[in-house]
Amino acid sequence: MAKFIKSENFFNMLSEEIVLLILNKLQDPISINSFSQTCKNFYLIESKQRRSAKLIRPDFLPTITRRYPFLSHLDLSLCPRVTDSHLSLVSILGTSLLSIKLTLCRFVTGSGVSDLVSKCPNLVELDLSNATELTDSTAAAISGAKKLEKLTMVRCKLVSDMGIGCIAVGCPRLKWVILKWCLRVTDLGVRLLAIKCQELQSLDLSYVSITEKSLVPILQLAHLEELVLVGCLGIDDDGLAFLNEGCSTLKRLDLSKCQNIGHTGLANLTRGARCLKEVILAYGSAVTLDVAKCFKKFSMLQCLRLDGSSVTSSALRMIGNWSGSLRELSLSKCTGVTDDGIIYIVRKHTQLKKLDITCCRKITSVSIDCITSSCTALLSLKMEACSQISADAFVLIGQRCQFLEELDATDNEIDDEGLKSIAGCSRLSCLKLGICLKITDDGLMQVGMHCARIKEIDLYRAIKISDEGIASIAQGCSGLELINIAYCDQITDSSLLSLSKCTRLKVLEARGCPRITSDGLAAIAAGCRQLAVLDIKKCYKIDNSGMIPLARYSVNLKQINLSYCSVTDVGLLVLASRSPLQNMTILHLSGLSPNGLAAALLTCRGLKKVKLHASFKALLPQSLLAHMESRGCVLHWRDKAFQPQIDTDW
Repeated sequence: MAKFIKSENFFNMLSEEIVLLILNKLQDPISINSFSQTCKNFYLIESKQRRSAKLIRPDFLPTITRRYPFLSHLDLSLCPRVTDSHLSLVSILGTSLLSIKLTLCRFVTGSGVSDLVSKCPNLVELDLSNATELTDSTAAAISGAKKLEKLTMVRCKLVSDMGIGCIAVGCPRLKWVILKWCLRVTDLGVRLLAIKCQELQSLDLSYVSITEKSLVPILQLAHLEELVLVGCLGIDDDGLAFLNEGCSTLKRLDLSKCQNIGHTGLANLTRGARCLKEVILAYGSAVTLDVAKCFKKFSMLQCLRLDGSSVTSSALRMIGNWSGSLRELSLSKCTGVTDDGIIYIVRKHTQLKKLDITCCRKITSVSIDCITSSCTALLSLKMEACSQISADAFVLIGQRCQFLEELDATDNEIDDEGLKSIAGCSRLSCLKLGICLKITDDGLMQVGMHCARIKEIDLYRAIKISDEGIASIAQGCSGLELINIAYCDQITDSSLLSLSKCTRLKVLEARGCPRITSDGLAAIAAGCRQLAVLDIKKCYKIDNSGMIPLARYSVNLKQINLSYCSVTDVGLLVLASRSPLQNMTILHLSGLSPNGLAAALLTCRGLKKVKLHASFKALLPQSLLAHMESRGCVLHWRDKAFQPQIDTDW
């Protein structure tokens, strides 16, 4: 009789140090999960090693805290129904917990926060953004976190100076504070924060009702490096005239949408700020010669963003005369930008790494000639909708900017010759060619053959692109993470089959591709297991048979648009029962009934936002709508008219 010997588990022979080295090499959640399921030893090591977790439902908390007792970073931003009882479960982590995100958690009270900070004394980071019901009592509870260094409270609209004062007194170690859209906070609270928290390094007061009175103690902070004052209309030139000196340590200043600050106020605010490296004056007052003069003395200034501003030619010339050398310049949607202004700037600032001239419709190929000959070290060039630039300019970009990593040529005259030249930029990782009507498969094939590093490519409405071009991208760019082929109506299942080999693909936008079917979608689902965002709106031939593989394989799918597809109740329910969907758009599904929709909504427990046709609002039970709201799901009702499919000879 044969003697059977129990086989030995050779994994147990590996030391924990070697196993940890293997674990640290894994990046995506699927691989890490597979690792932990290999054997009991690997399961235990992974449990002890994991330091961060992001939950989609709070009812997972008991399991998570039990399995991962050493979690230091916990993200509950996708769990709007978190309550004080859930926080008591989090408190089990004790001294291990260093940071927690409670974004959108409207039901957490001061009692729960007080319990959390008392049992987790090492907490250094807390995010309560969009907790619109949070009051001063909860803010007072935050003051118990004595070691807190970073606090984010965006849109905490009920918190007043009293709550901020409690935090300022109780948390003197604060270094990073964001109070954006805290509408009840005024000068009193901000001044207390600046006086009590002397270690502050970054302060965001965007859209807060403050005046220049707050700036006096703020600018006296010895370690302040970043100050964000977006939309602070209470600050004007008259108030800033009384400032004696600026903050000598300040490196980044954002005054976007501050229409009441002109050159005199700007000069006073930046007086003494000799360390300034980045200035943002987007969508504010006109950028004139006097404004440009304010920064002439800052030799360390490296980044200037003037998006959406009116810029004079004299201001551009002054920027070209600055003593330092800019690394980043953004003139996106600026009026007044001409070839002369661009030439003055780039001939001086030859070390530019990033340049944004989006929608600068007056500049021509003359500017591109000067940019590419002067700034050969460019890493990023954004030039969407520069309608006066000819196709020849893109040949110059490819020939002269060999280090380019990002190019946005959306809505431009680029053709295949330009693409062939740009294909010589082998470091390209992001290429946007939306609404480029002259490019064909021939040009795209050159990109696929020579730009292996591409992770993102946008071909939105590039109507001459077909399966051959997509196949070359899929074959040559194996690390592809995002592709937009929306309204490329020559695309068929063959393209999706090619893209299914790109295993790192996370975002696929294929709306308006009427030739693709459920067969192509099945290939994507099986091959691209990391897929998180899928837009197949107006892909009329995709039906229930495409939902089955999507539900089976797409374990990371968070967002989907199924509008106008041929999916019925059955297909939607199959998808809802298996995938971790959080955001869903399902307008004009002809096979969808109120009962089927109700079943899908109840089944898909992780939903946070759903877009539905308004006709369903009266057909769904009010109890269901209330239940969805109680789970933290927002239903957006759209009354869009049905757009019939246009028959085309294919």
